Amino acid sequence: MTAPLLVSIPDADLSGELEDWGPRIGADAGQPMTSGLVFHESDGFQVGVWECTPGGWAIENRPDSETVRILKGRATLTNADGSSVELGVGDVLVLPKGWSGRWDISETVRKFYAVAK
Repeated sequence: MTAPLLVSIPDADLSGELEDWGPRIGADAGQPMTSGLVFHESDGFQVGVWECTPGGWAIENRPDSETVRILKGRATLTNADGSSVELGVGDVLVLPKGWSGRWDISETVRKFYAVAK
């Protein structure tokens, strides 16, 4: 059996062209459009880059855990208890499995993400 190879992601791939993923399903504010690239997917784990234009939507009982680093843009994430955090370039965020809250994007956001089921 051959061992898996590492996945190297050049900076140019993080800031380059993305695939159109269409409108953000469930949006209740604005008309957010998404795009992205998946760099690696295996055994319930996915790594990629995602971009979304301004808009907002609620998340109820998130089915997986996600860690993100914001590469561009600004967003506010609000917890179910009403507390919130403003995110901008360079910020890192962990959204744990079961999280409920809201995304509100004020400037188109691009994030590097890792999702674990």
